Amino acid sequence: MQKSIKRYFPIFVLPTLIAFIIAFLYPFIMGIYLSFTEFTTVKDVTWVGISNYKKIFLDQNFLNALVFTVKFTIVSVVTINVFGFLMAYALTRGIKGTNLFRTVFFMPNLIGGIVLGYIWQLLLNGILAKFGVTLSFDAKYGFWGLVILMNWQLIGYMMIIYIAGLQNVSPDLIEAAKIDGATKTQTLRRIIIPMVMPSLTICLFLTLTNSFKLFDQNLALTAGGPGRQTSMLALDIYSTFYGRVGWEGVGQAKAVVFFLMVAIISLTQLYLTRRKEVEN
Repeated sequence: MQKSIKRYFPIFVLPTLIAFIIAFLYPFIMGIYLSFTEFTTVKDVTWVGISNYKKIFLDQNFLNALVFTVKFTIVSVVTINVFGFLMAYALTRGIKGTNLFRTVFFMPNLIGGIVLGYIWQLLLNGILAKFGVTLSFDAKYGFWGLVILMNWQLIGYMMIIYIAGLQNVSPDLIEAAKIDGATKTQTLRRIIIPMVMPSLTICLFLTLTNSFKLFDQNLALTAGGPGRQTSMLALDIYSTFYGRVGWEGVGQAKAVVFFLMVAIISLTQLYLTRRKEVEN
């Protein structure tokens, strides 16, 4: 049986491998190459070396987008995971209607980003209009609008993952802690949280990467206004590539830097949190 599997393995893998090369690997390598060029099409290319990368860090819009994205990511990751865990903890305490609450809280994650952005734009601008301002009146309104939107969309999703982790905690450990005189707070800190570290690893990874890569909600909610002060990195890359003539290579270079940044940060997070995981 094992010999048959090894014999036919290349045949079954080949379609997926071809699709991977065509849809991901080739465009990825081509994108890295184009980041060192000036181009309008893939056939109209002029090699310029690292000049595109030099322009990135002289571009104030990119630096502003980087700072804004980092601030947004820190706030979003903390709030989403804190509220997601607290909701999961509450819904695993035997509350009536738990399944209904889980379904309702998860539903926002099913709405597309563009649609969600426009819905929240109407809601938040309607509230802010009573005070004579809008989301694009000041960057702080756009910032907190994006945080609220991101929390509303992802808290329910993270809650489901945390619920799975909490349900996997052995009741014997909780019972032993009670017998030893541990308080609920001590049980939560010393037993429950360490035991749900695998769920925390997943949730941190998802919220971290989704926050850094946020594009469609940013485009729909604020479109970078006022004056591109609320542009995040993905929107800034889009604006550079499609909005500035002759800067296609710079936009591509920004995309490469963005990819490396997100990859390094997310892999570091995975490494650090996995080291703290314990066996159940």
